Amino acid sequence: MLASLKWMKEYVDINVTPEELADKLTGVGLEVEQVIHLGAGIKGVITGKVETIERHPNSDHLWICMMNLGQEELVQILTGAQNVQQYDIVPVAVVGSQLPSGMKLKKAKMRGLDSFGMLCSAEELGIDSKLLLPEQRSGIFILPVDTPIGIDVKSVLGLDDVVFDIDLTANRSDCFNMLGLAREAAAVLDTKLKTPNLVVEEKAAGSAKALAEVEIEATELCRRFALRVLKNIKIGPSPAWMQNYLRACGLRPISNVVDVTNYVMLELGQPMHAYDYDKVAGHKLIVRKATEGERLITLDKQERVLDSTMITIADAKHAVGLGGVMGGLETEVTEATVNVMLEAATFNGPSIRRTSKALGLRSEASSRFERGVDTALNNNALNRAAHLLEQMGACDTVAGIVEAYPVEYTPAAIRVTVEDISRRIGTVIAKDVMLDILNKLQFDVAEENGTLIITAPSWRQDITCDADISEEIARMHGFRNIAAHLPRLNLVQGRQMVIEDVRDEIQDYMAAAGLDEVMTYSFIHANAFDKMQLAADDSRRKAIEIINPISDEFKTMRTTMAPSLLATAAYNLARQNTKVGIFEVGRTFIPKTLPITEFPEEHRVLCAVLSGKRNELNWNASHEDVDFYDMKGILEGLMEKLQIADYKFIPAQEPFLHPGKSCAIECDGTTIGYFGEVHPTVQENFELGAVAYLLEIQIEPLVAGATTIPQYQRLPKFPSTSRDIAVVVPTEVTMAKLDKVIHDNGGKLLNEVKVFDLYTGKQVAEGCKSMAFNLTFQDNERTLTDADIDVLIKKIVDVIRETFQAKLRD
Repeated sequence: MLASLKWMKEYVDINVTPEELADKLTGVGLEVEQVIHLGAGIKGVITGKVETIERHPNSDHLWICMMNLGQEELVQILTGAQNVQQYDIVPVAVVGSQLPSGMKLKKAKMRGLDSFGMLCSAEELGIDSKLLLPEQRSGIFILPVDTPIGIDVKSVLGLDDVVFDIDLTANRSDCFNMLGLAREAAAVLDTKLKTPNLVVEEKAAGSAKALAEVEIEATELCRRFALRVLKNIKIGPSPAWMQNYLRACGLRPISNVVDVTNYVMLELGQPMHAYDYDKVAGHKLIVRKATEGERLITLDKQERVLDSTMITIADAKHAVGLGGVMGGLETEVTEATVNVMLEAATFNGPSIRRTSKALGLRSEASSRFERGVDTALNNNALNRAAHLLEQMGACDTVAGIVEAYPVEYTPAAIRVTVEDISRRIGTVIAKDVMLDILNKLQFDVAEENGTLIITAPSWRQDITCDADISEEIARMHGFRNIAAHLPRLNLVQGRQMVIEDVRDEIQDYMAAAGLDEVMTYSFIHANAFDKMQLAADDSRRKAIEIINPISDEFKTMRTTMAPSLLATAAYNLARQNTKVGIFEVGRTFIPKTLPITEFPEEHRVLCAVLSGKRNELNWNASHEDVDFYDMKGILEGLMEKLQIADYKFIPAQEPFLHPGKSCAIECDGTTIGYFGEVHPTVQENFELGAVAYLLEIQIEPLVAGATTIPQYQRLPKFPSTSRDIAVVVPTEVTMAKLDKVIHDNGGKLLNEVKVFDLYTGKQVAEGCKSMAFNLTFQDNERTLTDADIDVLIKKIVDVIRETFQAKLRD
């Protein structure tokens, strides 16, 4: 926020330098990022009047101006500007003066004639063109006709002011205006606050209640809506002092009515809007929600398409304004306006923010409504605006205010003790010091049995509990006056949870396996479930929709991480990355009910994607693509790293995986994830440029079986021995079933089973396949004999024959 020091001094006596005041305000939480001296660099530039003007005899574009600078003699100055007329009053840089650019004026000769200075444009005086009317942006800056001659131009244009650039925190809406800042300055400097004049003469005939009517339909979006009616409006420029204050605070002066509404917004923090009374159908304003698809042309001449969440101000026929954001063009105040409705209201901040974001229409008014305005003092803004316009002779005010105020604002009463405040702050502050601070901040304080009952003023809507009171005491007492000391705590060993240890192990292993860790948003596009081919009744479609998403692309909280990783893989493949291996350890969010009434369940998940080449391009590396077994090997390596043995692979039923190249992972009888080749249709939906393999596994079920401490196993003293068996079984018999039968019947001596051959062809009957296994046996107590192993091999083969109608191959 930009704040004029000169303006602030109208409400509080300031007896310190701007830099000292900036330091004091920063010390109480109002961080002054920059102190800007507006007229820095301007020296000796004064006002002058063009007494005569004539063409240069030797030039078709130069003019000879004889300037009255408040001295006995006129001064000759030549200019090439074409907008200067006789008797204009303009800024004049005389010989010896200096401009913000660093240029020092010297006597010059132009086409044979001397020029003893320069007529200045706004740009040459360092005034931002955005703060000027279009006609003021080029040529010489023409000053008002009543401007005194021969005085410092800085005092005329407000360039003798100092501006504070203040970074306000979101909770301090009370300081988003000049009076609020002056209130803080008065408390810091221990001086008295002077309030603006709110007296209204109300000379116009009639009463506001007879001439206008207001109604609030959307009571949840508008707490208060009030109007004043002004007659006999005379549109014209606002006074120079008001224009200077507006420019200092970053607003462009436009006309007296518009400038007054902006001035009051900056002064009191209450956004206002003026309607042409005679263009409002039925002279009634209604605060309601927009209808879906309703259209409104705003003051910037843009047609806006509204939705049912937005606040509109409507007359008897249609919408005439976008509540809290921008007015409508149809009821704009113009030079032809005779009567005006002045509006001051309190709108719901989150609704205003969503509307501003949706329409890309952020304004000074909307930014204030987003933070919150002082509902109890809405009418002060109406009275102040009417007073200012009356003082300009620009209107006659009708008696009374018309308003709708369904539920009056009631400030919270907070109970706290002096001891509690001192304990929370960490230092002892005397009770009378606390009471003095609260009095300076205009808090009401009562006492009951040693307890302070504190009521914050209506403009301090951020004060809701005793911690807020402690903060107010601490900041005004001065953080520099609070001695630093270490907190007294019972120290305990800090350790992270077991699941965090497992997560770290997973991340370390996946990185060591050659995959890159990525971080994606916890939000996905709603169409991701369609891309994944999830059924309409799939539980993963029951996802939480974000009310205020960062964008329309990310408005659904993910119930699976697969879409995020597949999209990231597609992004990398599209940028000529031939080898993509990525993983993320993140969270999914599973609502218990929809709409949600409690926090969703958050599940830790590992998700990984492989695609493209197995190796980077190199002369000594193979160029094969990754396949199913690369992902399977990574998963098996992870399970070995976590020392989890009780798991198995079972057929997967996921619609986004290839039905013949995918598996589900079962651990302790529970399915905890899946992996496999992505279904071709899903690959196309995500625009993946190569075959991709996906893994997604729940982390919580792994915690019980995982061991992060390496387990020691004694090296065997006795040799192992192995035998090979090959069996012909029906094609539908899976390796997992055979492996289970072999392990179940191999006893404690069976140490390892490996499949080393799978064959289908001429030598095997149709509908069958040959599978060859290598079985390793070992005993830690003795050397095994052939007889020991023959018994086990016979038992295994007999059970396989009986169970699967298998035949033993020679």
